[in-house]
Amino acid sequence: MGSQRLQTLLNHFQSSLPNPNNNNSFSSKPKKRAAVLICLFEDPDDGNVRVFLTLRASSLSTHSGEVALPGGKRDESDADDVETALREAKEEIGLDPSLVSVITLLEPFHTKYGITVIPVVGILSNKDAFSPVLNPSEVEAVFDVPLEMFLKNENRRAEEKDWKGEKYLVHYFNYEVENKQYEIWAITAAILIRAATVVLQRPPAFLELRPKIWGGITESDMVMLQNSSR
Repeated sequence: MGSQRLQTLLNHFQSSLPNPNNNNSFSSKPKKRAAVLICLFEDPDDGNVRVFLTLRASSLSTHSGEVALPGGKRDESDADDVETALREAKEEIGLDPSLVSVITLLEPFHTKYGITVIPVVGILSNKDAFSPVLNPSEVEAVFDVPLEMFLKNENRRAEEKDWKGEKYLVHYFNYEVENKQYEIWAITAAILIRAATVVLQRPPAFLELRPKIWGGITESDMVMLQNSSR
């Protein structure tokens, strides 16, 4: 998938996906809203679409040492969710906002702690122009993975959870690079499954079964559940 094709594909989704800013822009307090950046680029070797992830610093008070997308809570000065995501990515990994072409926003994901997370999808057309500069107080590492892995059963496991009487699945994806093992799970994995479904235009090869606060059951889930009950 060439970079031009990737941009054309995402431009199509820009007009067809709901934009959270149109519906509930900053309807909650700033501390209850956050944005993450799904920064995509084309692998020059095989043409696959890849996405940047970070390893949160072990010194952080929450979610320390976990894999995450660049991003964070909205500041009073942020004009919108896009600015939040780009500002946080610059602060965490030194990604210049001018290098990123923002294409669309995915549907909101809500956490159990009452925070609304908006995934912002963007393209880094020139990966060579990006030289990561990590903020050690927030990030211990930055790496990239193929987006397609979040649609495959390989290196994936799931655990059934129950919250307020609702059963759902938490997905875990394992990835190794430079002899380091990373585990991508929970809401980060859920957001990436959704992004991969949208960008690559096909459903995951497994039952997703998201909780309602992450968007709930999908059409693909309904098909799988119907087939399994026959």
